[in-house]
Amino acid sequence: MSATAAAIQGAVLADRVVLVAGAHGGYGRAVATALARAGATPVLLGREVRKLEQLADALEREGAQPLLYPMDLEGAGPDDHAELAARIGERFGRLDGLVHCAADFPGLTPLVHVDPAVFARTLHVDLTARWWLTQACLPLLQASATGTVVFVIDGSPAAVPAYWGGYGLAQHGLEALVKMLDAETAATSLRVRALRPGPMRTPLRARAYAADGDRAARDPAAFAADCIEALA
Repeated sequence: MSATAAAIQGAVLADRVVLVAGAHGGYGRAVATALARAGATPVLLGREVRKLEQLADALEREGAQPLLYPMDLEGAGPDDHAELAARIGERFGRLDGLVHCAADFPGLTPLVHVDPAVFARTLHVDLTARWWLTQACLPLLQASATGTVVFVIDGSPAAVPAYWGGYGLAQHGLEALVKMLDAETAATSLRVRALRPGPMRTPLRARAYAADGDRAARDPAAFAADCIEALA
């Protein structure tokens, strides 16, 4: 058994509270499940209540006690993110980790044909909203001796630059954001991590690689241990 696989089965994250944005998505669900198995208390953020409830039921069967927080990142403003952070602080008195899995990908389209509203929405959900949420949670994360922010970044737009639109630009922006935030918090206990999982069988990736079947993609659970390692 690998060290990371053992970490998931053990209690390496016992007593930690970790917020997962986009928790009911393909990779978000895998991460939330791995967190539960590693002993953490997952806070599940997502826009679809029913999917959050189904995930929470599954995590409770793993022995976890997750907190559900329905919120649509597209329409949420800075005040909504601040309220979320305040509620986590009131409920747990701490926040030890934040994992960004939420993403908006409308499909592969040449930039010249991208609808302006779609372009703006994608950049917001994939980049701006991630920062707003991080900024709101920074006081709690910096107060934790193990505070860690993990930005899940898709490496596909860097490998094949064309047609990714706002989603592709957001991935490049996230790379810069991680470097900037890491440099600015280097003197603190906060850890900033970029996580670049390999090709995963998710609805998002299926929209980009529907034509060829994407044989290289793996189950998202295969990469969940990488996130646990980043947090631990």
